[in-house]
Amino acid sequence: MSERGELISSALRDVHSRIEGAALKVSRSPNEVTLISVTKTYPVSDVQILFDLGERNFGENRTEEGAEKSKEISAIWHFQGQVQSRKLREIALWADFIHSLDKSDHILKLARHCQELQKEISVFIQLSLDGNPERGGVSERELLPLAEIVNESSHLKLAGIMCVPPVEYEHDQAFSEIAKSHLFFKTAFPQAEYLSAGMSGDYEIAVQYGATHLRVGSQILGSRNYHP
Repeated sequence: MSERGELISSALRDVHSRIEGAALKVSRSPNEVTLISVTKTYPVSDVQILFDLGERNFGENRTEEGAEKSKEISAIWHFQGQVQSRKLREIALWADFIHSLDKSDHILKLARHCQELQKEISVFIQLSLDGNPERGGVSERELLPLAEIVNESSHLKLAGIMCVPPVEYEHDQAFSEIAKSHLFFKTAFPQAEYLSAGMSGDYEIAVQYGATHLRVGSQILGSRNYHP
């Protein structure tokens, strides 16, 4: 294995070990947790290394990157960036999951694209804890109407909710609120059991509060070199 491969393999083992430890601490099975390797800005060669190590879920924030990498590697691809209406069809072409829906018109437009493409996409409704429009997401009371719209489409599958805690929130406070909103959501939509929450800096706490999907990048692949 290459030096890069060894570095990624070691980091990946550490992340999986930490996930397992966090899950067992609250009597959860680590098998309930899906690790999404966030590969935005990293080369497709890193995705190939992770794929060869057994990973099958990959996340992208940019439509163009997701389209390019998904052509190279057949896996489960997650779009988790802010949704732009004009790029929804492009996203629909390659994404299996979308984590960041928060507008009814985006849901309806995505449903039309999926119908045209004869494709089903699993979607998360994005929750906002603080109402900051720059981060996206909706309040807890707005989750249910959006979920109803998803349920009306035969080409969209309601997966659950997603949330990115505001940086100024203390971790336990943030994930406690997220867990309560998820419980509220599942009461209305019991089939939508997934909670996408937790990134490189807080994924262990997220697991302890019920997260089922973790979006981890730099803890596996190292510091990013951002490009415009």
